[in-house]
Amino acid sequence: MNGASTLEALFLGLLEGLTEFIPVSSTAHLLLAGHFMGFESTGKTFEVLIQLGAILAILSVYATRLLGIAVRLPTDPRARRFVIGIVLAFLPAAVVGASLHGFIKTVLFEEPFLICVVLIIGGLILLALDEMRFEPRYTDVMQFPPMLCLKIGLFQCLALVPGTSRSGATIAGALLLGTDKRSAAEFSFFLAMPTMAGAFTFDLYNNRDVLTVDDAILIGIGFAAAFVAGVFVVRFLLDFVSRHGFKLFAWWRIVVGAAGIAGLWVYG
Repeated sequence: MNGASTLEALFLGLLEGLTEFIPVSSTAHLLLAGHFMGFESTGKTFEVLIQLGAILAILSVYATRLLGIAVRLPTDPRARRFVIGIVLAFLPAAVVGASLHGFIKTVLFEEPFLICVVLIIGGLILLALDEMRFEPRYTDVMQFPPMLCLKIGLFQCLALVPGTSRSGATIAGALLLGTDKRSAAEFSFFLAMPTMAGAFTFDLYNNRDVLTVDDAILIGIGFAAAFVAGVFVVRFLLDFVSRHGFKLFAWWRIVVGAAGIAGLWVYG
């Protein structure tokens, strides 16, 4: 990572943890911040690998619930349906992401203007969704039908375009398909675990021969910062969304996207 400092890695790790689970696109924030800071990671791996911290943040907060699901899996149909639903939701993005991995990393990750535009468009969509009055049919993630989960997983594929937001795509898809805001956000949390773990493993394997010890140290710093910030967000986000919806995040996307375009126009 050319000239990268510990402070930059710490800042980007905090940024990852704070933005991963809210619908503002953590990847967009990392790529734009890295662009204007002059931060260059080997094969764009830093931005993907520090997501391990965010994964562990969810595991730590939901450890008791996940253990309970695992224990009940052999005997409880609800637990089995939930696990099957998460697997079905995970598969579309896993297949498409693996197929287009090179294009995503070498083309889309290198287009900051596109990222800014997608941020703004996504913000406008979230504003529209927040104003709609849906009649939710599903309010408990343990009772989501498998086909509903698969359809939410198809929406997650949109997040392969940087700036879309994985959580934003899954939450928007879930709302349109009949869930309430809290269960949509919670399902996004659970779906994040296999999705980000898969991206982490795939990216680490593909770049195992080019990463250096210095890269590993900076990734470790970013990972630790992402974990701490991620725990904070996961603990408080569901209650915030239940009370206030997504309007704040929508405007944040629009402001960051517009500021990014202005910065690109002025600084290149």
